[in-house]
Order: sequence, then C-alpha cells, then structure tokens
Amino acid sequence: MRQLDKYWIGITLGLLLPAIFGCVYLDHYDLWKSLSLFEVDYIAPLLSKLLLVSVFPNLALIFVFYTTNTWNLSKGVLIGAFPYMIAAIIFSSL
Repeated sequence: MRQLDKYWIGITLGLLLPAIFGCVYLDHYDLWKSLSLFEVDYIAPLLSKLLLVSVFPNLALIFVFYTTNTWNLSKGVLIGAFPYMIAAIIFSSL
C-alpha cells in the first residue's frame, strides 16, 4: 500500500469520485429532466446541494485512508474535494 501513497493519486481520486457519484445520483433519482426544465435562477441552489452531496464519498475515502495510515492519499483526496466545496459556496451565493 505504501507504493500507492502519493498525493497525485489522492488528488485524482478526490476529483473523479465526486463527479462520478454526482452523475450516478442524478441518474438514480432521474434529476436530469429536472435540471433541463429549470431556469438558471432555480438551478444554482440545486447544483449547490448536489455538489455538497457529491463530496460525501470523499469523506468516506479519507476515513479509510487515515485508518490504513496512507496519509498522502488522504491529504490528496481532501485537496481534490476543495474545488467541489468552493463551487458549492459560489453556487449558493448566486
């Protein structure tokens, strides 16, 4: 496991996992149609909440990496989650 303990692997996982989870979440609850029907004023709060929900798998992954003592991976996943949280803050202020 020490060979995989690199920042760039964690950052890649941290950026890809929320995007995949968000798409699966939208597909599972059939929200693609809702997003296309709303106007821009109503999409921003919905996207803000969706971005916050999509970060939850990263939190679970951080916990798993902390328990396995792969600190660089967990830090990378946390760094990869920041763009989603910043985007959620920006969308909530619109």
